[in-house]
Amino acid sequence: MRHIVIGLGALVVAACGGPGGAGEGTTPAAAAPAAVTPAAAMPAAATFADYDAGAIAGGPGAGKRYGFGRQAAKADIAKWDTDVGPDGAELPSGKGSVAEGERLYMTHCMMCHNRKGEGLPPMYPALIGRDEKAEGFHFASDPKLVKTIGNYWPYATTVFDYVKRAMPLTAPGSLTDNQVYALTAYLLSANKVIAADAVLDADALRKVKMPYADKFVPDDRKGGPEVK
Repeated sequence: MRHIVIGLGALVVAACGGPGGAGEGTTPAAAAPAAVTPAAAMPAAATFADYDAGAIAGGPGAGKRYGFGRQAAKADIAKWDTDVGPDGAELPSGKGSVAEGERLYMTHCMMCHNRKGEGLPPMYPALIGRDEKAEGFHFASDPKLVKTIGNYWPYATTVFDYVKRAMPLTAPGSLTDNQVYALTAYLLSANKVIAADAVLDADALRKVKMPYADKFVPDDRKGGPEVK
């Protein structure tokens, strides 16, 4: 595991009027010139490899730590390491129905995304809807078209991923896997992607193909020069 150390940089302030700056009754022309450190005497910039946050001015001393924070335990990492990719390989066990998901939506989601998933713009986006104008996937030419799960989402598995990690807004990560499966089932059903009586588990969710999955392609652009 790579440890990242965050240090406090030195702040250099150039006064424009002597020790206290230019005060009332003085002018920049009358102020004493600020001392300038010759470039040759300034320390060389540290690289990531040799940077020692404890050795900077005002720090605890070279080779020492500031004494706050701790190394993340495996249990802590496990709580965050829940990403689910497009193929759904990481989906957990559990299941949920559309009916269960609708009840959960009314309890946990409606206050932000509205009763029918139409959203509360501009703050909270719409989740549900298959606007006929948007069915042609003309989002690039008409930015006013509303993007929802039904008309602008490439993978059903990542609906589960996002809900699991980020929702509800007031308590992200608080839903159980069964609840997330149920909410995912409701959102997909409300967007006319799966049947109203569907029950989703890992296998069933992996088989769901979103209506416009073929409109998304891998980004094959080459990156710029490698940053060292």
